[in-house]
Amino acid sequence: MIFKLYMHYTYYFHFDVITRILEAIRNGTKSISLSLNLNLSEKVWQIEADRLILDNDTFIDMKKLEPISSFKNRIFIFQNNVLTPVEVRSDGYYKLVPTQSAPTLEINGIKMHRSKDIDPLTDAKLKTRLVVTTNDQVLDTCGGLGYSAIFALKAGAKKIISTEKSPAVIKIRNLNPWLKKYADKRLELIHTDITREIDRFENGMFNSVIHDPPRFTSATGDLYGRKFYDALFRIMTSRSKLFHYTGSPKKIKTKNKFIKNTMKRLEQSGFKALCFHDNLQGIYAQKN
Repeated sequence: MIFKLYMHYTYYFHFDVITRILEAIRNGTKSISLSLNLNLSEKVWQIEADRLILDNDTFIDMKKLEPISSFKNRIFIFQNNVLTPVEVRSDGYYKLVPTQSAPTLEINGIKMHRSKDIDPLTDAKLKTRLVVTTNDQVLDTCGGLGYSAIFALKAGAKKIISTEKSPAVIKIRNLNPWLKKYADKRLELIHTDITREIDRFENGMFNSVIHDPPRFTSATGDLYGRKFYDALFRIMTSRSKLFHYTGSPKKIKTKNKFIKNTMKRLEQSGFKALCFHDNLQGIYAQKN
């Protein structure tokens, strides 16, 4: 499926928004304050009869909204008078899922951002703040929707290289208005397999690295392997910092072998000052 986006004429609808619109129409309300760009901003929209007025030439009515009003974890783009779910069905089922802030990515029913007691933006901000400082050259591996890259920009990074392997994730990212808002020449988005691309980077090229791989499986094991950690160490400059997402914050307290072995491999690659952060579900490390 090919999507053509012109952000000025693109509107996003999901369960909470649709519920409020339908309730307002049924109650005869004349206007309603909503975000139709996934919480980037909010404005007052006018209601006439059974329709929400979007601009001078565009509206959406109850007949279009009611059939999708029961979908609680899906987002729909409304463009050219058509509602289309923000999803990709390929090697798996990928979709954009609404939250109280920026949307999150879900793959085969598993959310790619932490969502319990924290929103995707806060999660990305805390990870980034731990390692990125002003004028850093940053590597953001497995960049996903690009939220860590956004906060690296906000932290004053001089250059960010953000890699993503999955074509499906990239399609979803391109439909998400959040990264478009922060378009910046300092940010380079690369569609590539970082386990291969990393060999092309120069020694000591990066001041900070955010390594945010998918959960460990047989298919993602290379991203947790000693060979990849050796390569990360090589491309990082002295006094640089690494954050490595691993998940499973409670298991470290029971001396979980996966976390311990991950930290051991990082240490064997030369990293120092290793520390598991429960609140971030990942490992902090330094190259001295």
